[in-house]
Amino acid sequence: MKLKDAVAIVTGSATGVGASTVELLASKGCHVVINYTKSEKEARETEARCKAKGVKTLLVQANVANDEDCRRLVAQTVEHFGRLDALVNNAGTTKFVDHADLNGLSATDFQAIYAVNVIGAFQMIRAAAPQLKKAGRAAVVNISSIAGVMGTGSSVAYAASKGALNTMTLSLARVLGPEISVNAICPGFIDGKWLREGYGEERYKQMLDRYKAATPLHKAATTDEVAAAVVWMLEGSDVITGETLIVDAGVHLGGAPLKAR
Repeated sequence: MKLKDAVAIVTGSATGVGASTVELLASKGCHVVINYTKSEKEARETEARCKAKGVKTLLVQANVANDEDCRRLVAQTVEHFGRLDALVNNAGTTKFVDHADLNGLSATDFQAIYAVNVIGAFQMIRAAAPQLKKAGRAAVVNISSIAGVMGTGSSVAYAASKGALNTMTLSLARVLGPEISVNAICPGFIDGKWLREGYGEERYKQMLDRYKAATPLHKAATTDEVAAAVVWMLEGSDVITGETLIVDAGVHLGGAPLKAR
């Protein structure tokens, strides 16, 4: 698809990968919808940076775990721009729990994580699908994780949710064509605020060093590098659907074992 003058919703785009994605889209002339749940200040700052690139923007507070919010987010987008060409399901949540601590997760924890990471993505796709089909050539990119491929990451519940998201990507790719491609990006360890705050500075540095040592490229991705993969998938997905693109500097190829501890 052509991004110039297209319209894209990126959920959870106040900070991190979502913010990097809307800014890169804006630099390519794509009008963007910036979504946040709680981080209004950061969302407004991200919106200002996008506007500075000369595109139109829309800022919408919505919780993707709520189906009414998902439908409202899409409706406000269409009311504002008159169209929708792309959806990036980036909103995500987790609970940082050692995988060996089986008592550290409750059913409520699983349900809260699935509500955003899996059900939220489904609800956004369901709400957006009629408008995306009208565009004629549209794309959905789900931000998953290497955790869903390798069973690693911040918690068992998080890894399981991302595995479910990968499976859902395959299911929906089969039924939403030919107008809509559906793909997933699976980043590895992302060098940024989210994991630093989740693990704490000392543990974060230890995990980052271990991760780099375990990868053939000896590095971890930045949010900008993950965003570049997302945007590439939007631009180059005319003949790609049902794909899970791993963006992990090669950690899935083997090497030192990675544990969320």
